[in-house]
Amino acid sequence: MKVIEAAVATPTARIAIVIARFNNFINDSLLDGAIDAMKRIGQVKDENITVVWVPGAYELPMTARALANSGNYDAVVALGTVIRGGTAHFEYVAGEASSGLASVAMNSEIPVAFGVLTTENIEQAIERAGTKAGNKGAEAALTALEMINVLNAIKA
Repeated sequence: MKVIEAAVATPTARIAIVIARFNNFINDSLLDGAIDAMKRIGQVKDENITVVWVPGAYELPMTARALANSGNYDAVVALGTVIRGGTAHFEYVAGEASSGLASVAMNSEIPVAFGVLTTENIEQAIERAGTKAGNKGAEAALTALEMINVLNAIKA
């Protein structure tokens, strides 16, 4: 039986992080967590990390696709926060960000990690951006790094 498992350390990886500016008071913490995890745990060099800011979560899929198709990166990490409000806007933005990023992930040759919070309120977002529920930005970054190694092991 062959089992493929991979480590997280990817010192030579070139990573793009696409991050939404809207709700940046939460997203800044997701970004800090992602970069810390990549550098400290993944051993990714600072010069191999590119951060791309976009207006909001709706713009994440298109930018992630452009980054994935550029051939310049080994993985893309998408970060953002969509907080439910009083209108149906949440469903449209969260749904399109999620399905758009899933489409990019399925149609690209590199990992595209989903680090977009979809929460009911600000408190839930804060909990997932580095307080009692961990940091989902860090988790997405580690997922991307591990998937680089998993895909490389599959190709070997």
